[in-house]
Amino acid sequence: MAFDSAPAERPVAISRDVYRLQPLRAMRALKRLIADKEDTSQVFEIMRALSGGSIPKGYKRLLSTVEGGRIAYEREEFCERLSDTAWLETFGPGTVGEAYRKFIAPRGLTAEGLAEESRKTADSDIDAAHPFAWYGRRMRDVHDVWHVLTGYGTDGLGEACVVAFSYQQTKSMGFALIAWAGATQYEKIGNGQPYRKAVQEAWRNGKKTAWLPELDYPALFAENLEAARARLGIPRPEVYLSIPEQYRDRPLTGATH
Repeated sequence: MAFDSAPAERPVAISRDVYRLQPLRAMRALKRLIADKEDTSQVFEIMRALSGGSIPKGYKRLLSTVEGGRIAYEREEFCERLSDTAWLETFGPGTVGEAYRKFIAPRGLTAEGLAEESRKTADSDIDAAHPFAWYGRRMRDVHDVWHVLTGYGTDGLGEACVVAFSYQQTKSMGFALIAWAGATQYEKIGNGQPYRKAVQEAWRNGKKTAWLPELDYPALFAENLEAARARLGIPRPEVYLSIPEQYRDRPLTGATH
């Protein structure tokens, strides 16, 4: 399959106003998400409202690295790679690619499905032909890959943890708000499980880990999963794994899926 590395077709001039923080908009979306935990579009509404300067800053940082500069120059749409089942089938036992394939298949997850949810935000420029929009798409598309790398599931607690981890990697306040809300909702259960500690651990783990946005993900998929985790310094999520599975799928279970 030939991959079209060209950006989406709608060119746009992105002004500074696009990255203006909109806390009230974010809180309204959070309220809707808590009311309907399966309304994934509200997650992207929150991210749109609170991304601030994280996207342009992240893109600038990407350009400052040798590997990142090449990736930005090629501007491949990773969603297309992840949607190619034949490509995913090429990865053998123990690889990141195999782990990703086994992660998405039973859950019915697709990269394109997540992309479609991101397009539901009314004033989204996610498909714009602009480097910042491309970087935003890249960050969207690696979400489930980060689940695989970090060891967090798609249960509600796993989602709260992976967004806490993602905040440290991206500095997007949208991730911070969703992580805080998830931890707060879990605390209300009052069953003695260390929910908040699990989210706090994920927060710390994100800071300890190498900067994941700069990775060559197609190359990463060919690596052994455990070797990749060790190379990138991704800690094992001990607190999260200590909580029985039946207690993990609670508040904000639809946070990103």
